[in-house]
Amino acid sequence: MNWLVVYPEIVLLTMACVVALVDLFVTDPQRRWTYRLTQLSLGWVAIAHLYFFDKGLTQYGMQGMVVADPMGNLLAFFATLAVMVTLVYARPYTAEREMLKGEFFTLSMFSLLGISVMASANNFLVIYLGLELMSLSLYALVAVRRDNASATEAAMKYFVLGALASGFLLYGLSMMYGATGSLSIPEVFKAISTGTINKQVLVFGVVFVVAGLGFKLAAVPFHMWVPDVYQGAPTAVTLLIAGAPKLAAFAIAIRLLVEGMSGVAADWQQMIIVLSVASLAVGNLAAIAQSNLKRMLAYSTIGQMGFMLLGLTPTVVSVNTFSAANGYSSAMFYMVTYVLTTLGTFGLVMHLSRHGFESEEIDDLAGLAKRSPWLAGVMTVFMFSLAGVPPTVGFYAKLAVLQSLVSTNLAGYIWLAVVAVLLSLVAAYYYLRIVKVMYFDAPKGTPAPIVRASDVQLVLALNGALVLGLGLLPGGLMALCRDAVVKALTT
Repeated sequence: MNWLVVYPEIVLLTMACVVALVDLFVTDPQRRWTYRLTQLSLGWVAIAHLYFFDKGLTQYGMQGMVVADPMGNLLAFFATLAVMVTLVYARPYTAEREMLKGEFFTLSMFSLLGISVMASANNFLVIYLGLELMSLSLYALVAVRRDNASATEAAMKYFVLGALASGFLLYGLSMMYGATGSLSIPEVFKAISTGTINKQVLVFGVVFVVAGLGFKLAAVPFHMWVPDVYQGAPTAVTLLIAGAPKLAAFAIAIRLLVEGMSGVAADWQQMIIVLSVASLAVGNLAAIAQSNLKRMLAYSTIGQMGFMLLGLTPTVVSVNTFSAANGYSSAMFYMVTYVLTTLGTFGLVMHLSRHGFESEEIDDLAGLAKRSPWLAGVMTVFMFSLAGVPPTVGFYAKLAVLQSLVSTNLAGYIWLAVVAVLLSLVAAYYYLRIVKVMYFDAPKGTPAPIVRASDVQLVLALNGALVLGLGLLPGGLMALCRDAVVKALTT
């Protein structure tokens, strides 16, 4: 058994337990030592993932149930960074609301452990284990403010619908096991390619697997939980749900659909196309009507996930895998850059919130340019990136996905690209409305003072600089994503 394969996960599990124990002896309400130990632990895990990614090897452990390949390590690295940044943004916010307790840090680490397990899964059981570890941690985090009725309601909705989606996924995986006779993803792929399967049972299983993945990716029609949970959860927890878990959902989509079931791609790609177009339409049109900022960003997420799913639709054309690999790497780039932009957006919402005042309505941003031109400028960068306005990274991410569709030279994919562009124009309206409110609207009432937290402002500045910098120089990150996907598909 190769324990080195799961070295980062072992470190994360150990340090999560250590943080929980250390916090028992911390009396400081700011939880400085708990926070520092958590960030050091996550930094250690991130370096470990980066080291294994840099080696570029594909290693198997736990009797082939776990795989450490460049794609899994890169996604886990970005997920770890996302949680680290989330904790920086969340610390002042949670402290003011008496949420800054040891369990907030421990549950965040356990949710990240679930994400890491999913990114390195090579077996159906490991995928489900990681999924439940991540999901149960997030359910508990949504309900961490026990005195808040809306947070409790959001937690109940999230738990009930999440349990339903997990049931869909588990039922689909059991069908696939029945059809192929194996729980191992490479064995499933081999069984499909050799034709030793029950095709009807397999396709039935694929339908349920795609439904389960659709819930985790917040794709229509499995999106019902997203607006209510985003709005009801404390903003710090909303960011924990909106950031790193999206990378895990992408990882298991690639592991299950591409690595395991590419032999029946014709079946699941049709479903993905329907999910992506429906998500683009419903997400972008519903977001226009929202007055609550977090709810608007929830519908925006649905639309963004629809755009990302388009990258999973190009298939092998004329026995040439180029278009498929190009689409998957574009989708991975899109997901990573979307998480980067989301971190900054929700981080800024938390930064503008105060005790007794949640900066959750769009009107709360009115006149921000006069109160803090710097914060208004950073928020503008994030909104431009989500809308796909050059020179931000969101523009290049959308361009990469569209290019992967058009490069197939198939009429169906070209029409998909046209539909995506038209629906993105709809999305530009509600993103640019935020910019208009910040720069041209007068604030209603007396605006809350903006308290300067130096570490939050520094990370916000770096976040905004990355969104701009990666838009101007996207080649490096795009090459990393392409190499990681190609190595995952060829080993």
